[in-house]
Amino acid sequence: MNKKRILSGIQPTGIAHIGNYVGAIKNWVYLTERYDCLFFIADLHAMTIEYEPAEYLQGIINTARTLIACGLTPERCTLFAQSHVPGHTDLAWIFNCLTPLGDLERMTQFKDKSDQHRENINAGLLTYPILQAADILLYKAEVVPVGEDQVQHIELTRRTARRFNNRYGETFPEPKWELSVTPRILGLDGQAKMSKSLNNYIGILDPPEIIWEKLRTAATDTQRVRKKDPGDPDLCNLFTIHKAFSAPDLLLDIARQCKSAEIGCIECKKMLYENMMQELAPIQARAADLEKKPDEVMAVLKTGAGRCEKIAVAVMEEVRKKAGLR
Repeated sequence: MNKKRILSGIQPTGIAHIGNYVGAIKNWVYLTERYDCLFFIADLHAMTIEYEPAEYLQGIINTARTLIACGLTPERCTLFAQSHVPGHTDLAWIFNCLTPLGDLERMTQFKDKSDQHRENINAGLLTYPILQAADILLYKAEVVPVGEDQVQHIELTRRTARRFNNRYGETFPEPKWELSVTPRILGLDGQAKMSKSLNNYIGILDPPEIIWEKLRTAATDTQRVRKKDPGDPDLCNLFTIHKAFSAPDLLLDIARQCKSAEIGCIECKKMLYENMMQELAPIQARAADLEKKPDEVMAVLKTGAGRCEKIAVAVMEEVRKKAGLR
């Protein structure tokens, strides 16, 4: 029986953090057992923010090797770089011509990104969701794994598919989203989403001593104080990270000991560090080995793009015929 196709992407920041790992990458590895998985490095999306061109390709390679090291190997899925398949931008232009401006102006991500990058509010920030719709529909993906903050984008993708189908004939499925069951990981400040730009992150490939130092100084009580509910471990961001890396029986002990003050924050952080490194150490070892083999990493991306190009060419030929371009 043919598996349903699933697609998702990650931007090539060069530094994947545990928020990316817990919220997306770890889940993607599980999904490879159930779906025909296409995962891409969203290098075109990342261009909406100013970057250093001389370092960009290395960021793409670093992101790819991190994903492979985490378990997204060619045997499990198709991994490629977005810009290596021209159909993404070809289809995005056609969708541009179908999408009302008001739909884009209501997107919360445009508002958030505009606030963060006031000096560079470019058209790409506004049309970003259209390219995202093209990413998904170019492969007629049926399922898209997302966090809650991305559901609005998938709804726009569904409307885009509907508009094209209504105008030109039945072509695209309306994809469904699959919400991650993992908890939302806040940054080490305990307030904002974990982010490289906010410098509140733990990198998947950070050296062990750096990871410990970041954990040691991480905020623990911010949420607890804000919600005025002292003693509840579920209101501590470090406990949320524990849920991603620690065994269920240990979580029960930590919750009990935290409420009764049998352990302090440092003891809690030491246990988290040990459990985190037990999972991250093999990933770091594989990534270190791949760092010596950049050609091998690029070969994975090239092979993935080759498969995706075949799919994209066929879909774009269908789209152009129906739109009157062929």
